[in-house]
Amino acid sequence: MDQRMERRKKAKPLRERSPNNGIMIPRVYGLRNSSQKLNPSSRLIIEPLENKTLDLFEAIRKRRSIRAYTKEDISEEELKKLIDAARWAPSAGNIQPWEFIIIRNTETKRKLSVAALDQTSIEEAPVVIVVCANQKRSAGGYEHRGTTLYCLQDTAAATQNLLLAAHALGLGACWIGAFQEEEARQALNIPMGVRPIAIIPVGHPAEKPMAPSRRPISEIVHYEKF
Repeated sequence: MDQRMERRKKAKPLRERSPNNGIMIPRVYGLRNSSQKLNPSSRLIIEPLENKTLDLFEAIRKRRSIRAYTKEDISEEELKKLIDAARWAPSAGNIQPWEFIIIRNTETKRKLSVAALDQTSIEEAPVVIVVCANQKRSAGGYEHRGTTLYCLQDTAAATQNLLLAAHALGLGACWIGAFQEEEARQALNIPMGVRPIAIIPVGHPAEKPMAPSRRPISEIVHYEKF
C-alpha cells in the first residue's frame, strides 16, 4: 500500500488540453466587446443559486416555452453561459457547424418579429439569439448530407442545450422556427452558406404556462420494427 501511495505522489500531473488541441470555438456575434469572446480553454460552469439547482430530468420535464418577459435585462455572463451550454452539444464529426447571433437592438428585433409572422415575443424579449447552421462547414466533412441533414441536426441539439440552460438559470426562452428565412437573413446580414435555423427570445419569465400533454410511451415506442 505504501509503495502505491509513493508512486502516486511522484506521478506527473495530467496536462491540460491546449487551446489548439482540437477544440473548435463557434463564432458568437453580439457580445459587447472583444474581451467577452469565449476563450478556447475556458470552461464556463453553470452555477445557479442553491435554491434553483435542478436535477436534469426535472429540468427536462419543467422547461416551458416562455413568450412573455419582464423588463429585467439579461447579463453578459448569463449570455455566455447559454452559448457555452449550446456549444457542448454533439455534432457529426465534431464539426460544430453552429453560429450564434445575439441581438439587443430594438429595430433589429422588430424586423425579426415581422419576419416571424408578427410574433411579438421577439420584440418584447431583452435579448434574442438566432442559431444558424454553417452549411459550408458541414459540407467540408460530409458533402451533400452534411449540408442537408447533419448541420440541421447539430444546431437543433445546440438549441435544446441552450433552452435547458436558460431554464436552469431561471430564465425563459422559446424556440421559434416559423419565420421567413430570407427576411431574417437580410435583417441580420447572414451570408450564403449559413442558414438561420431558430430564433430564440430570452428573458426573465412573466408567465408560468401549464405543462403540455405528451403522447404516452406505449404509443411512441416500437421494438425491433416499426
